[in-house]
Amino acid sequence: MAARLGRPAPARRAVPDQERGPRELTNSKAARILDSARELVLDHGAGKVTVSEISRAAGVGKGTVYLYWPSKEDLIRGLFARDLLTLLDEGIARISADPGTVRPRRLAPFVIRTGLRLPLARRMRSGDPELLRVLMQDPGDRELYARTRPAAMCDAVMPVLRRHGLIRDDRPLPSQAYVLHALLDGFSTAVSQPETAPPGVDDPDAVLADTVALLLEPADAPGEAAVTAAAEETLAIFREIRDAVLDLIDRSHTPAR
Repeated sequence: MAARLGRPAPARRAVPDQERGPRELTNSKAARILDSARELVLDHGAGKVTVSEISRAAGVGKGTVYLYWPSKEDLIRGLFARDLLTLLDEGIARISADPGTVRPRRLAPFVIRTGLRLPLARRMRSGDPELLRVLMQDPGDRELYARTRPAAMCDAVMPVLRRHGLIRDDRPLPSQAYVLHALLDGFSTAVSQPETAPPGVDDPDAVLADTVALLLEPADAPGEAAVTAAAEETLAIFREIRDAVLDLIDRSHTPAR
């Protein structure tokens, strides 16, 4: 069982993944505020955006924003966590539907493509010191954000895959993790700049899949039972991180009155 992440989350009732979620996702005003805040942060940066601008763009009063979030910083933290929730939900849904997704050759392209679709993560990667400052203020949040980076999530999952024979065991695991991190970082940059691909590279995902398979996968493919067991343990890790993200979203809200 993986260790708890960040501050302990309150006990949650056992419900299907698709039924869990922060309350703002079911409130149209809060959803408009979040969407408007995202667009403004992406366009102008976290430091230049004000609550007044967010409320005008969302078509609500300034006080309505504070009904949901105590401050602009809490709103931005909740917004970033909402993007993380999207990443985790997609991973959980994909692996639940197809356990073979946990094979390294399939998991690596999925993680990169899903991560690149998160706009605030791209903004932070391209350089937004104020956004980074807001997200790193709280030590517990800082740990959670660190653990949801693609490389960190690979670190959490790789021992599971190796234990079930999905990763070769003739190299030290830290060395395998190191080379995978370097590969993911390089491909993330390359995939985000498709114009830099040389002629003849029409499917970067296939190139990454082949490379990961050559580097990490054993010559003899594991059986279906091993893949299913690895998928179940990987889902447990993703669900635990998801609960920590939901806890962060809950803590970023103004308490209900």
